[in-house]
Amino acid sequence: MKNGRVKVNGVELAYVEEGDGPLALLLHGFPESGAATYRHLVPALAHAGYRAVAPNMRGFAPSALPAGDGILFDDLVDDALGLHDAFHGDGNAVIVGHDWGAATTWAAVTKEPERWSRVVASDVPPLRFFAPYAATYEGIERLNHFWFFQMDLAETILAADDMSYLYQVMQRKWTGPDYDVTGDFEAAREALREPARLRAALSLYRNNFGPHQMGTPQWEAEQFALWGALPSQPTLYLHGTHDNSVALDQAALDEIEAALPEGSEAHFIQGAGHIVPAEKPDEYNERVIAFLQKDV
Repeated sequence: MKNGRVKVNGVELAYVEEGDGPLALLLHGFPESGAATYRHLVPALAHAGYRAVAPNMRGFAPSALPAGDGILFDDLVDDALGLHDAFHGDGNAVIVGHDWGAATTWAAVTKEPERWSRVVASDVPPLRFFAPYAATYEGIERLNHFWFFQMDLAETILAADDMSYLYQVMQRKWTGPDYDVTGDFEAAREALREPARLRAALSLYRNNFGPHQMGTPQWEAEQFALWGALPSQPTLYLHGTHDNSVALDQAALDEIEAALPEGSEAHFIQGAGHIVPAEKPDEYNERVIAFLQKDV
């Protein structure tokens, strides 16, 4: 994989890429990096005839820190659209997102649908399914990091002892049984080790799900305007059976698949937790490549 840097939407983003052909833009989540989350998918997509590009989110080293007060969700969406331009994407481009990258994907493909031919997302379903879940007892308990990250103390706890808390939550909660999260954690620690970068990463939650705004009519209107619509493109949604943040059962997965446009699919990845692309790369890659190559 080749490393590079490109300036989009006012911020210089670092990325890895491999391959030639239509653009495949791969968006990661918290607290990861593009290169780590998609270390298996990038070469697989390159072999399948795509130009796979996996950037690091703004603020996540070695990408630049954004100016101002951290990261806003609509900036992530504009970053995705800017990357499409920077890599000369056209209507044959595909977009792949995990976690925050999935939310960004849902928004990017509905804001400017003509840019994307197919959509792949994992681990965070469309907002019309995620929002009701987040308001349930189970959702509140499983998404407790949303609330913990609002606290000033979170920065101190996450930074302490070489970020050992982050390792524990990634190993014990965010990944499935028997998965060794060490490589993903080391990439996350490298991306967020500096205090300013950790603060920027936490602003994902503080700026976009803050305690004084979340659930208000204005907040709901803003969020649904960003990622409340469903894609018009064929979409593949993948979810780990051992996801302890966003827990779905078969009925919920079937409902998601039924709501997506014709030609879409939704599947569980058996044994995976919340970081599906890294945890079960063989099955994940196989499903992604098969979906992108099938006739619809």
